[in-house]
Formats: sequence, structure tokens, C-alpha cells
Amino acid sequence: MPSCRYLIEIFWNEEDQGYIAVVPDLPGCSAFGETPETALREIQDAMEAWIEACRKSGEPIPAPRAQPQQAA
Repeated sequence: MPSCRYLIEIFWNEEDQGYIAVVPDLPGCSAFGETPETALREIQDAMEAWIEACRKSGEPIPAPRAQPQQAA
């Protein structure tokens, strides 16, 4: 599964009162969850759909580039 190579960022969103998951290398790929675990499950589905849409349309699939920040 190529989607497991992408960096996923999960953060609390006060306005939505839940967790947002985004994939920096896949523009517009995001998901919502009431818990971080739910957001992670949802973003995995969103990533698969995002990549499949690229395949079907013939668009290139971006290579994973984003790297996690190292703790100080």
C-alpha cells in the first residue's frame, strides 16, 4: 500500500471541536475525527481514494517528501 509512506499530521481544531488529519504531500487530502484514532482511520481511507482518483485521471501521484519534525 503506497499510502503508508506519506506523512500524516493530526491536530485539534477548536472550530470543529475535533481532530483534523492532513497529508501535506497530497493537496486537499484531509479527514475529520472525534478522536485522533478516528481521524487516522478516516485519513487512510481518504488517501486511498485520493491516490485512486489520480490513477483513474492519469494525473501523477506525488512522491512522499514531507518529513516529521524532530523533537528538540
